[in-house]
Amino acid sequence: MTTPVSNPSPARLTVLTALAPVSWGTTYLVTTEFLPPGIPLLSAVIRLLPAGLCLVLVARVLPRGRWWWRSAVLGTLNIGAFNALLFVAAYRLPGGVAATLTAVQPLLVAAIGYLVLRDRPTGWRLGWGAAGVAGVGLMVLRGPVGFDAVGLLAGIAAAASMATGIVLTRRWGRPEGVGTLAFTGWQLTASGLLLTPVALAAEGLSPVPDAAAWGGYAWLAVVGTAIAYVLWFGGLGRLPVAAVSFLPLLSPAVATLLGLVVLGETLTPPQCAGFVLALLAIAAAQTTPAIARERFRRHIRPTAGTPAAESTEEIAR
Repeated sequence: MTTPVSNPSPARLTVLTALAPVSWGTTYLVTTEFLPPGIPLLSAVIRLLPAGLCLVLVARVLPRGRWWWRSAVLGTLNIGAFNALLFVAAYRLPGGVAATLTAVQPLLVAAIGYLVLRDRPTGWRLGWGAAGVAGVGLMVLRGPVGFDAVGLLAGIAAAASMATGIVLTRRWGRPEGVGTLAFTGWQLTASGLLLTPVALAAEGLSPVPDAAAWGGYAWLAVVGTAIAYVLWFGGLGRLPVAAVSFLPLLSPAVATLLGLVVLGETLTPPQCAGFVLALLAIAAAQTTPAIARERFRRHIRPTAGTPAAESTEEIAR
């Protein structure tokens, strides 16, 4: 069976990749409303490991040679260490502070990308990266901001972990002939195996979840993990790294929107401004000033050969 669209356009591929952080934005709501409290690491294992094993079974491809350790490194950076550090930050800091710290990821990707890929960051993307951090901060920061050195370091380390994973994923690519399902399954399985002993040591075994919790785990494992990471790694291998690094800013935006629609929360004017600013930063980062000007000319400039076009060229001369 062949895929209906084997080579989607960059715009379509960007939309498909963006669905991953959109689904990740549902994690907060599902966790707080359906999952048992106090076992974030075990919840992460239940979310990651079954999804990874299922993808490996479907793909029926195992890593070979150096891809055993590369898959472990990428799975740790992109998923395992990122989730563990993010949970530490979330438990020791107000949720808004943790989200704002992870929003610095596009700036870290720019720095690490320059060191590893020699991809010089532009002022355009650095500026919009700062705007994205400001937008997320306005969206999610509420009330007095608590200070906890361990929490702050964990939040920054989480952002640095995923940023490094994004750059290395682009640098290493994936083995020839290996599809996205297998590549994603390797990383999810490695991250789940990494977190399992940590979760058991820190949290022990939990009581059997109820039906609502199993429904929440099923959503996170299938939609928020298996499908989401397949879309994520599919786009990451083909889209510009700097542009993709902005897409995770959609997660706090979706979480904020769900709080408004589902939980009946209200948004203050600064939060509305932050929501718009974050979305604007994501959209702006998908292009460059030169491309934006060319698109503008293409839509505005009259077609060559028409009287209007001749008049425009005569005025230009």
